[in-house]
Amino acid sequence: MLRRFTLILLLAIGAAAKERPLPPPAPVVLDRGGERWAQRTLRRLTLEEKVGQVIMPWARVQFFNFRSADFLKLRDNIRKYHLGALGISVPAEGLFVYKKEPYEAAALTNQLQRESKVPLLFAADFERGLSMRLNGTTVFPHAMAFGAANKTSYAEALGRITAAESRAIGIHWNFFPDADVNSNPANPIINTRSFGEDPEKVADLVAAYIRGAHSQGLLSTAKHFPGHGDTGTDSHLALAQVAGDAARLESVELPPFRRAIEAGVDAVMIAHVTAPALDAEENHVATTSRAIIDGLLKESLGFRGLVITDALDMRALTRLYVKDIGRTCVAAFKAGNDMLLIPPDLDACYRSMVAAVRSGEVPRKQLDESVLKILRIKASVGLHKGQFVDLHTLAQSIAQPENIALGQQIADDAVTLVKDSGKFLPLKNLGTSEPTLPYTQTEQAAPSGLVVVILTDDVRLEWGHLFERQIRARAPDATVFFVDPRIAGAMTPDILEAVGDAQKVVAAVYIVPSAGRQVKKSGKLTGSSGLSDATGPLLQQIVERAGDKTMVISLGSPYFISDFPGTQNYMCTFSNATVSEMSAIKALFGEIPIHGHLPVTIPNFAARGQGLDLPAASGGSEHAQ
Repeated sequence: MLRRFTLILLLAIGAAAKERPLPPPAPVVLDRGGERWAQRTLRRLTLEEKVGQVIMPWARVQFFNFRSADFLKLRDNIRKYHLGALGISVPAEGLFVYKKEPYEAAALTNQLQRESKVPLLFAADFERGLSMRLNGTTVFPHAMAFGAANKTSYAEALGRITAAESRAIGIHWNFFPDADVNSNPANPIINTRSFGEDPEKVADLVAAYIRGAHSQGLLSTAKHFPGHGDTGTDSHLALAQVAGDAARLESVELPPFRRAIEAGVDAVMIAHVTAPALDAEENHVATTSRAIIDGLLKESLGFRGLVITDALDMRALTRLYVKDIGRTCVAAFKAGNDMLLIPPDLDACYRSMVAAVRSGEVPRKQLDESVLKILRIKASVGLHKGQFVDLHTLAQSIAQPENIALGQQIADDAVTLVKDSGKFLPLKNLGTSEPTLPYTQTEQAAPSGLVVVILTDDVRLEWGHLFERQIRARAPDATVFFVDPRIAGAMTPDILEAVGDAQKVVAAVYIVPSAGRQVKKSGKLTGSSGLSDATGPLLQQIVERAGDKTMVISLGSPYFISDFPGTQNYMCTFSNATVSEMSAIKALFGEIPIHGHLPVTIPNFAARGQGLDLPAASGGSEHAQ
């Protein structure tokens, strides 16, 4: 009987030890115990297991039955390819992102840890916090809004809060900060993901974010090396080129990366761009360039951390390897990358890497060095001590009220009034603050004469709907139009008639950099940071007809206004996040002061640093609270 009891106790202790919880978030640091674990683990791995450690495919957060085909495939991939890391995202189709819940994410990371022999490293693309992918989390605006607010304390808070919420759901590594200097107004893919166009200010915000992230145990990534800001091409669709000479790269592109390295950034992500001043070899994108990775990043800049590719399934790179797609991974690894992100074909990548190591094309020493880096990274966030998160703590860790308020404050401080005729602001609040019972009639507010035109890529997206609700809370009889390129032509006569009769017009323009975004310009589909052939002419006619009674608001890229130089009133939030929509409404109705300044130059329209200060309207509003 005693022997049986002892056996049961030992089994229970063994199960508890197997599922050791992660220690509370602590600053990122590799201690002696972590170093010993990394060295010991490396010695125990087979060649095939080492190859698996350097490969990171995606895992999509959703509810899984653990016997479902989708989950079994994910589990089998972890086991078959000995994966060392997974990028955590959510299902998406083009611009449609199907957000999930923090509990689903945490449950998935816990379950996947159970399936792996070596603790898994989980990464995510939380550029503006978890709200990019998950509901119910703290919402922040795009990076360029931080440049407009111009406070390093805000960037540090973004790092700290994102870290705390990420670690709560089992994410250890964020692909941020974006160290690109967005000096090209035509950039369709970096744009508002950058802090701005001033290298030193970008560098300050990059370093501040890293400090905040590290304080709560989150690994950071400076991207997209050697700089993707001075490009006019989306590398998801085609090859982009950084055309500057060595002096230009040294003074503009590289300072934020230097500062990131000084701040202790954990990883640098390599861009799929060409940079002839750094590597003139034909077909050498930065991802496959030893001159750029080993020569510039490691030797010249002295970076000793983890080097990771940008997603290897992007067309800028895959076009070179269509006949043997597995060679994409081999070429990137040989150039000096330690981790291979999102291979276009997992099986082909794995087999090609194993074959390359066995043949000696990839030296075993190089593989060991990269795997050791990865194991050290894992130990620096405590994965050698425990892998599992406690789902019971999520309600205390995520979306803390003070963090939500700070996210809104950052968006408020970023609002920038670029042009003002003096005849538009503030709009008059005609809403009622009296609560009413459901289904009861309320007294009709006085006519506002307000027309709102919301221009988006697709009216089925969520963009603009919070904006509309907040408009109607203040001007219940406002006329609101949602327009996208498919329906702009048919709607134009009705919109222009309403604009002609309006007392005031708001044109809210949503242009948001996203992978593979294309619009029809001059009759051709192209990656662009501007309006399409359908919506552009509509906005031009609104500006021409309505003149100084129209306020154009950018809820995304600020650059499109260059095509509409006659605009007399122009305001920017630099983001389509819900907090930025809210900030735009509050600014329109005089509920907050406006004091942001442009972190970028808008050609033929406004210079960097421009921004009009405007106090809140006297008396304020209940909506400002």
